[in-house]
Amino acid sequence: MRGFKPELRGDKPVSKKPAPSVTTALNKLQSECRMAQWGAIFSIIVALGGAALLASVHKIDEGHIGVYYRGGALLTTTSGPGFHLMLPFITTYKSVQTTLQTDEVKNVPCGTSGGVMIYFDRIEVVNYLIPSAVYDIVRNFTADYDKALIFNKVHHELNQFCSVHSLQEVYIGLFDQIDENLKLTLQEDLTSMAPGLIIQAVRVTKPNIPESIRRNYELMESEKTKLLISQQTQKVVEKEAETERIKAVIEAEKVAQVAEIKFGQKVMEKETEKKISEIEDSAFLARQRAKADAEFYTAQRAAEANKLKLTPEYLQLMKYKAIAANSKIYFGNDIPQMFVDSGSAGSSIKASAAMDIVGEHILDLD
Repeated sequence: MRGFKPELRGDKPVSKKPAPSVTTALNKLQSECRMAQWGAIFSIIVALGGAALLASVHKIDEGHIGVYYRGGALLTTTSGPGFHLMLPFITTYKSVQTTLQTDEVKNVPCGTSGGVMIYFDRIEVVNYLIPSAVYDIVRNFTADYDKALIFNKVHHELNQFCSVHSLQEVYIGLFDQIDENLKLTLQEDLTSMAPGLIIQAVRVTKPNIPESIRRNYELMESEKTKLLISQQTQKVVEKEAETERIKAVIEAEKVAQVAEIKFGQKVMEKETEKKISEIEDSAFLARQRAKADAEFYTAQRAAEANKLKLTPEYLQLMKYKAIAANSKIYFGNDIPQMFVDSGSAGSSIKASAAMDIVGEHILDLD
């Protein structure tokens, strides 16, 4: 027990032992002190172990690749998405994105061939990194590879483009080609310097130009707009005139077609009348021919019948009938001149002829 000293009695020291109950209390106190010390040590060990475990466990997000450094040196080991372990306090890691990302390069100065300084507010470069090329690109250009390969290259290539073109070309004439030319140039350089870094697209905003020049361009655009308006107005007038001309042509064609149709109708009517007249003429001619043929046939048959009928006996009979039908009969030596001539030579012939004529008249009457 601390502070215990033996008492001297006479010449010899006399030791005095503590009481048993005091000794037990002291031993118990010493045991509790040792247990508290071991508990504190264990707590420190557990805390250090937990800190080490927390420092060794890390997470890599989807679309990223983890690269590791030990003592500042890049390790060849890479890891994909998920939870991973590493040596705590010695090894560090960085997560490198391999999906599409957009790098914005802001306020890029650019000097044209004419000496005018213009500024591009924002240039967006859409790119992605092939996972298999992460280690090589990080080793050559660090984990912040986009600063060296994209930001600096955009400044350089854009100034190269502006230096060989005028303000008119950069601001208006060739502005629509800047993004495509910048994309092709960047990709060509990256293919040789950092294979695996792909440029998907480049978007360039309209550059800012000096205010005085901008006002001139606005005036020029205003005049150009007026010119376009006048040209469009002229085209409208021409179109209207063309429309009127086409309408007139269509109307004239319609009138001509109607006249042609009417003329055709009249021609067809005349042709129809002509055909009808020809048919009527043919019918009349056929009727007349048939009538003439019938009359001819009748006369022919009558002549044939008369030829067979006019025999001497029949004529004699008819003569007597005619004489019998007359109301006057002449007797004597002198016959009237209408029957017999006064001359003696041919009196009998004339009388015979007169009798024949009378006989024919009688036949006609029959």
